[in-house]
Amino acid sequence: MDINLDTGKLYIFLLGFVLFFFIETLLSARKLNKPRYQRLLFHLGVAAFNTVTIRLFIYVPFLLWAVYVDEQGWGISRWLGLYGWTEILITLVVLDAFDYFWHRANHRVSFLWRFHKAHHSDTEMDVTTSLRFHPGELAISAIVKGSWILIWGPTVVAWFLFEMLVSLCAQFHHSNIDFPDYIEKPLALFLVTPRYHLAHHLVDRNYGDANFSTILSLWDRLFGTYSIPSDNDEVRNGHHIIGLPENREFAFKPVELLKEPIKRRNLNITDV
Repeated sequence: MDINLDTGKLYIFLLGFVLFFFIETLLSARKLNKPRYQRLLFHLGVAAFNTVTIRLFIYVPFLLWAVYVDEQGWGISRWLGLYGWTEILITLVVLDAFDYFWHRANHRVSFLWRFHKAHHSDTEMDVTTSLRFHPGELAISAIVKGSWILIWGPTVVAWFLFEMLVSLCAQFHHSNIDFPDYIEKPLALFLVTPRYHLAHHLVDRNYGDANFSTILSLWDRLFGTYSIPSDNDEVRNGHHIIGLPENREFAFKPVELLKEPIKRRNLNITDV
């Protein structure tokens, strides 16, 4: 069953990526400066490297841990007697909240930011940006998520559904698409949209150090980290600079991306 879920997760990831890549090909919101095929090849290379390294050293032990906690019946959800669709729905909300605080920590804690800034060093944003992560961040994230599993105690099915949903939402809100205001405004009240998340990738840290939600947008409003430029046209058309200000010419150098955590230069972001 776990193997089937793992395979299903892979299929969802591939289908989602192809879908959003196709949509942004037809309905792109912003003109990209770097050719799309170059962005695609680079980020596919990053994803392939991360898949091999993380799956080899981290993923299998992590999956065994998730199964073990499920079998032992540990965690708050089990103590509350949650099962079936009730457990799945509540688990999706709870884990999304955990993910919000983890994302926020990646911006606030300088050590974590050294890894996470590899993702934000992209100078533009499209669905391929969802593949751009430092392997060190993924490894640390796996360890942290292992504690979520212990604390909350999701079933393996609920965990895989959460991972699938996070994958789809990341592809969606990184994609180079945009909705008319009459769709965007009500949708962004509940979900993280591409325009919503685009603000999070702006060089202007008033917005780049805000908007940490992944699936449900309510967490930013609830915890005071919602910040969107008032001029939606500027965000939508990409008039604000995307990425980080330093060494933008090295954004697509694989060695530079891997070296990012050990570089002395860092944005002046204080710990929580």
